[in-house]
Amino acid sequence: MTGTLDERERALDAVLAGLDSVVVAFSGGVDSAYLALRAHQVLGERALAVTAVSASLAGAQRAQAEEIARRFRVPHLFVETGEVDDPRYARNDASRCYWCKTELFRVLLPLARARGFRHLAYGLIQDDLSDFRPGHRAAAEAGVRSPLAEAGLAKQDVRALSRAQGLPTWDQPASPCLSSRIPYGTVVTRAALASVERAETGVRALGFREFRVRHLGGAARVEIAPLEMDRLRDPALVDDVIRAVRAAGYEDARIDPDGYRRGRLNESLVRR
Repeated sequence: MTGTLDERERALDAVLAGLDSVVVAFSGGVDSAYLALRAHQVLGERALAVTAVSASLAGAQRAQAEEIARRFRVPHLFVETGEVDDPRYARNDASRCYWCKTELFRVLLPLARARGFRHLAYGLIQDDLSDFRPGHRAAAEAGVRSPLAEAGLAKQDVRALSRAQGLPTWDQPASPCLSSRIPYGTVVTRAALASVERAETGVRALGFREFRVRHLGGAARVEIAPLEMDRLRDPALVDDVIRAVRAAGYEDARIDPDGYRRGRLNESLVRR
Protein backbone atom coordinates (compact mmCIF):
# COMPACT_ATOMS: atom_id res chain seq x y z
CA MET A 1 0.00 0.00 0.00
CA THR A 2 1.18 3.49 -0.79
CA GLY A 3 -0.03 6.95 0.22
CA THR A 4 -2.68 7.87 2.77
CA LEU A 5 -6.13 6.36 3.02
CA ASP A 6 -7.60 9.46 1.37
CA GLU A 7 -5.15 9.09 -1.49
CA ARG A 8 -6.07 5.45 -1.96
CA GLU A 9 -9.75 6.35 -1.99
CA ARG A 10 -9.07 9.00 -4.63
CA ALA A 11 -7.19 6.36 -6.59
CA LEU A 12 -10.28 4.16 -6.39
CA ASP A 13 -12.45 7.01 -7.61
CA ALA A 14 -10.11 7.50 -10.54
CA VAL A 15 -10.29 3.80 -11.42
CA LEU A 16 -14.08 3.87 -11.27
CA ALA A 17 -14.36 7.05 -13.29
CA GLY A 18 -12.10 5.49 -15.92
CA LEU A 19 -14.48 2.56 -16.26
CA ASP A 20 -17.23 4.94 -17.43
CA SER A 21 -19.93 2.38 -16.55
CA VAL A 22 -19.81 -0.80 -14.51
CA VAL A 23 -21.79 -3.71 -13.12
CA VAL A 24 -20.55 -4.63 -9.64
CA ALA A 25 -20.86 -8.23 -8.42
CA PHE A 26 -22.41 -7.52 -5.02
CA SER A 27 -22.57 -10.37 -2.49
CA GLY A 28 -23.54 -8.17 0.45
CA GLY A 29 -20.17 -8.66 2.17
CA VAL A 30 -17.74 -6.04 3.42
CA ASP A 31 -15.74 -5.46 0.25
CA SER A 32 -18.43 -5.68 -2.40
CA ALA A 33 -20.77 -3.48 -0.35
CA TYR A 34 -18.25 -0.66 -0.26
CA LEU A 35 -17.36 -1.12 -3.93
CA ALA A 36 -21.02 -1.05 -4.97
CA LEU A 37 -21.69 2.09 -2.95
CA ARG A 38 -18.59 3.94 -4.12
CA ALA A 39 -19.22 3.01 -7.75
CA HIS A 40 -22.71 4.48 -7.41
CA GLN A 41 -21.35 7.64 -5.80
CA VAL A 42 -18.80 8.12 -8.58
CA LEU A 43 -20.81 6.95 -11.57
CA GLY A 44 -24.43 7.42 -10.54
CA GLU A 45 -26.85 5.48 -12.74
CA ARG A 46 -23.89 4.20 -14.76
CA ALA A 47 -23.19 1.75 -11.93
CA LEU A 48 -25.38 -1.25 -11.18
CA ALA A 49 -25.00 -3.71 -8.30
CA VAL A 50 -26.02 -7.29 -9.05
CA THR A 51 -26.37 -10.06 -6.47
CA ALA A 52 -26.10 -13.66 -7.62
CA VAL A 53 -28.59 -15.92 -5.86
CA SER A 54 -27.97 -19.64 -5.52
CA ALA A 55 -28.07 -22.39 -2.90
CA SER A 56 -24.61 -21.30 -1.73
CA LEU A 57 -25.76 -17.80 -0.72
CA ALA A 58 -27.17 -17.60 2.80
CA GLY A 59 -30.61 -16.05 3.03
CA ALA A 60 -29.38 -13.56 5.64
CA GLN A 61 -26.70 -12.33 3.26
CA ARG A 62 -29.19 -11.95 0.43
CA ALA A 63 -31.43 -9.90 2.73
CA GLN A 64 -28.49 -7.75 3.77
CA ALA A 65 -27.56 -7.00 0.17
CA GLU A 66 -31.13 -5.98 -0.56
CA GLU A 67 -31.29 -3.76 2.52
CA ILE A 68 -27.99 -2.01 1.78
CA ALA A 69 -29.03 -1.31 -1.79
CA ARG A 70 -32.37 0.07 -0.63
CA ARG A 71 -30.96 2.17 2.20
CA PHE A 72 -28.19 3.74 0.11
CA ARG A 73 -30.29 3.91 -3.08
CA VAL A 74 -27.87 1.84 -5.09
CA PRO A 75 -29.41 0.48 -8.32
CA HIS A 76 -29.62 -3.26 -7.73
CA LEU A 77 -30.71 -6.52 -9.31
CA PHE A 78 -30.85 -10.17 -8.30
CA VAL A 79 -29.93 -12.88 -10.79
CA GLU A 80 -29.74 -16.64 -10.43
CA THR A 81 -26.56 -18.64 -10.93
CA GLY A 82 -26.19 -22.40 -11.17
CA GLU A 83 -22.73 -23.22 -9.87
CA VAL A 84 -24.07 -25.81 -7.43
CA ASP A 85 -25.40 -27.83 -10.37
CA ASP A 86 -22.02 -27.83 -12.12
CA PRO A 87 -20.21 -31.15 -11.40
CA ARG A 88 -16.85 -29.34 -11.54
CA TYR A 89 -17.96 -27.10 -8.69
CA ALA A 90 -19.84 -29.78 -6.77
CA ARG A 91 -16.83 -32.13 -6.60
CA ASN A 92 -15.35 -29.51 -4.28
CA ASP A 93 -11.65 -29.68 -4.98
CA ALA A 94 -9.20 -26.79 -4.81
CA SER A 95 -10.68 -25.26 -7.97
CA ARG A 96 -14.21 -24.86 -6.54
CA CYS A 97 -13.96 -21.07 -6.30
CA TYR A 98 -12.66 -20.92 -9.86
CA TRP A 99 -15.79 -22.62 -11.15
CA CYS A 100 -17.96 -20.46 -8.90
CA LYS A 101 -16.55 -17.24 -10.34
CA THR A 102 -16.59 -18.70 -13.85
CA GLU A 103 -20.35 -19.23 -13.52
CA LEU A 104 -20.85 -15.81 -11.93
CA PHE A 105 -19.08 -14.04 -14.75
CA ARG A 106 -20.79 -16.20 -17.36
CA VAL A 107 -24.10 -14.80 -16.13
CA LEU A 108 -23.06 -11.22 -15.39
CA LEU A 109 -21.02 -10.37 -18.48
CA PRO A 110 -23.92 -10.80 -20.94
CA LEU A 111 -26.17 -8.90 -18.53
CA ALA A 112 -23.72 -6.02 -18.45
CA ARG A 113 -23.47 -5.93 -22.24
CA ALA A 114 -27.22 -6.14 -22.72
CA ARG A 115 -27.76 -3.17 -20.41
CA GLY A 116 -25.02 -1.07 -21.94
CA PHE A 117 -22.42 -1.28 -19.17
CA ARG A 118 -18.83 -1.34 -20.35
CA HIS A 119 -17.24 -3.27 -17.49
CA LEU A 120 -17.84 -5.87 -14.81
CA ALA A 121 -16.08 -5.55 -11.44
CA TYR A 122 -15.87 -7.53 -8.21
CA GLY A 123 -14.63 -6.94 -4.68
CA LEU A 124 -11.10 -8.35 -4.69
CA ILE A 125 -8.85 -6.40 -2.31
CA GLN A 126 -5.09 -6.00 -1.94
CA ASP A 127 -4.90 -8.64 0.80
CA ASP A 128 -6.38 -11.25 -1.53
CA LEU A 129 -3.46 -11.02 -3.93
CA SER A 130 -1.25 -12.89 -1.46
CA ASP A 131 -3.91 -15.50 -0.58
CA PHE A 132 -5.11 -18.62 -2.37
CA ARG A 133 -7.77 -17.14 -4.68
CA PRO A 134 -8.58 -19.35 -7.69
CA GLY A 135 -11.54 -17.07 -8.38
CA HIS A 136 -9.08 -14.33 -9.29
CA ARG A 137 -7.84 -16.48 -12.17
CA ALA A 138 -11.40 -16.73 -13.47
CA ALA A 139 -11.71 -12.95 -13.24
CA ALA A 140 -8.47 -12.42 -15.15
CA GLU A 141 -9.59 -14.82 -17.87
CA ALA A 142 -12.94 -13.04 -18.20
CA GLY A 143 -11.48 -9.53 -18.17
CA VAL A 144 -13.26 -8.62 -14.93
CA ARG A 145 -11.87 -5.63 -13.06
CA SER A 146 -10.98 -5.41 -9.36
CA PRO A 147 -11.03 -1.67 -8.55
CA LEU A 148 -10.33 -2.02 -4.82
CA ALA A 149 -7.15 -4.03 -5.39
CA GLU A 150 -6.14 -1.78 -8.30
CA ALA A 151 -6.33 1.21 -5.96
CA GLY A 152 -4.25 -0.60 -3.32
CA LEU A 153 -7.06 -0.87 -0.78
CA ALA A 154 -6.67 -3.50 1.95
CA LYS A 155 -9.31 -4.89 4.30
CA GLN A 156 -8.55 -2.38 7.04
CA ASP A 157 -8.97 0.42 4.49
CA VAL A 158 -12.31 -0.88 3.27
CA ARG A 159 -13.56 -1.20 6.83
CA ALA A 160 -12.49 2.34 7.70
CA LEU A 161 -14.03 3.80 4.55
CA SER A 162 -17.20 1.75 5.05
CA ARG A 163 -17.53 3.05 8.59
CA ALA A 164 -17.18 6.63 7.38
CA GLN A 165 -19.99 5.97 4.89
CA GLY A 166 -22.25 4.47 7.55
CA LEU A 167 -22.28 1.02 5.96
CA PRO A 168 -23.44 -1.61 8.47
CA THR A 169 -20.89 -4.03 7.01
CA TRP A 170 -17.89 -2.05 8.25
CA ASP A 171 -17.21 -4.40 11.19
CA GLN A 172 -18.93 -7.49 9.83
CA PRO A 173 -16.94 -10.74 9.97
CA ALA A 174 -15.86 -12.29 6.69
CA SER A 175 -18.82 -13.99 5.04
CA PRO A 176 -17.79 -16.41 2.28
CA CYS A 177 -20.35 -18.67 0.62
CA LEU A 178 -21.89 -21.62 2.43
CA SER A 179 -19.80 -24.08 0.40
CA SER A 180 -16.74 -22.91 2.30
CA ARG A 181 -18.07 -24.86 5.29
CA ILE A 182 -17.71 -28.15 3.42
CA PRO A 183 -14.19 -29.65 3.49
CA TYR A 184 -12.43 -30.10 0.17
CA GLY A 185 -13.20 -33.49 -1.32
CA THR A 186 -16.69 -33.69 0.16
CA VAL A 187 -19.30 -33.22 -2.56
CA VAL A 188 -21.33 -30.00 -2.34
CA THR A 189 -25.06 -30.67 -2.43
CA ARG A 190 -28.09 -28.47 -1.94
CA ALA A 191 -29.05 -30.57 1.09
CA ALA A 192 -25.66 -30.05 2.73
CA LEU A 193 -25.79 -26.29 2.10
CA ALA A 194 -29.28 -26.09 3.57
CA SER A 195 -28.16 -27.98 6.68
CA VAL A 196 -25.21 -25.64 7.16
CA GLU A 197 -27.42 -22.59 6.79
CA ARG A 198 -29.98 -23.87 9.29
CA ALA A 199 -27.24 -24.72 11.79
CA GLU A 200 -25.51 -21.36 11.46
CA THR A 201 -28.81 -19.53 11.78
CA GLY A 202 -29.39 -21.38 15.06
CA VAL A 203 -25.92 -20.58 16.41
CA ARG A 204 -26.21 -16.94 15.35
CA ALA A 205 -29.49 -16.68 17.22
CA LEU A 206 -27.51 -17.47 20.38
CA GLY A 207 -25.55 -14.25 19.93
CA PHE A 208 -22.34 -15.49 18.26
CA ARG A 209 -20.97 -13.23 15.52
CA GLU A 210 -17.96 -14.97 14.00
CA PHE A 211 -18.00 -18.73 13.64
CA ARG A 212 -18.36 -21.59 11.17
CA VAL A 213 -20.37 -24.80 11.21
CA ARG A 214 -18.29 -27.34 9.29
CA HIS A 215 -20.30 -29.99 7.49
CA LEU A 216 -18.84 -33.46 8.13
CA GLY A 217 -21.54 -35.63 6.61
CA GLY A 218 -23.92 -36.64 9.37
CA ALA A 219 -21.88 -34.70 11.91
CA ALA A 220 -20.85 -31.06 12.29
CA ARG A 221 -17.99 -29.21 13.93
CA VAL A 222 -18.63 -25.75 15.34
CA GLU A 223 -15.70 -23.33 15.27
CA ILE A 224 -16.13 -20.18 17.35
CA ALA A 225 -13.86 -17.15 16.99
CA PRO A 226 -11.27 -16.86 19.81
CA LEU A 227 -12.73 -13.57 21.06
CA GLU A 228 -16.05 -15.31 21.72
CA MET A 229 -14.75 -18.58 23.16
CA ASP A 230 -15.05 -17.33 26.75
CA ARG A 231 -18.82 -17.50 26.41
CA LEU A 232 -18.48 -21.28 26.18
CA ARG A 233 -17.49 -21.47 29.81
CA ASP A 234 -21.23 -21.57 30.40
CA PRO A 235 -22.22 -25.27 30.11
CA ALA A 236 -25.81 -24.31 29.40
CA LEU A 237 -24.77 -22.25 26.39
CA VAL A 238 -22.62 -25.12 25.11
CA ASP A 239 -25.68 -27.35 25.31
CA ASP A 240 -27.72 -24.73 23.43
CA VAL A 241 -25.14 -24.60 20.63
CA ILE A 242 -25.13 -28.39 20.27
CA ARG A 243 -28.93 -28.51 20.26
CA ALA A 244 -29.12 -25.77 17.61
CA VAL A 245 -26.81 -27.70 15.30
CA ARG A 246 -28.56 -31.02 15.85
CA ALA A 247 -31.89 -29.33 15.18
CA ALA A 248 -30.56 -28.52 11.71
CA GLY A 249 -30.41 -32.24 10.96
CA TYR A 250 -26.97 -33.31 12.16
CA GLU A 251 -26.81 -36.54 14.13
CA ASP A 252 -23.75 -35.41 16.03
CA ALA A 253 -22.16 -32.04 16.77
CA ARG A 254 -19.17 -30.86 18.74
CA ILE A 255 -17.45 -27.57 19.45
CA ASP A 256 -13.84 -27.36 18.31
CA PRO A 257 -11.65 -26.39 21.30
CA ASP A 258 -9.18 -24.73 18.92
CA GLY A 259 -11.81 -22.29 17.74
CA TYR A 260 -12.13 -20.62 14.35
CA ARG A 261 -9.42 -19.13 12.22
CA ARG A 262 -9.83 -17.81 8.71
CA GLY A 263 -8.52 -19.93 5.86
CA ARG A 264 -8.29 -23.08 7.93
CA LEU A 265 -9.56 -25.39 5.19
CA ASN A 266 -7.02 -24.00 2.73
CA GLU A 267 -4.21 -25.23 4.95
CA SER A 268 -4.77 -28.73 3.60
CA LEU A 269 -4.10 -27.67 0.03
CA VAL A 270 -0.78 -28.22 -1.67
CA ARG A 271 0.04 -25.08 -3.60
CA ARG A 272 1.80 -25.49 -6.86
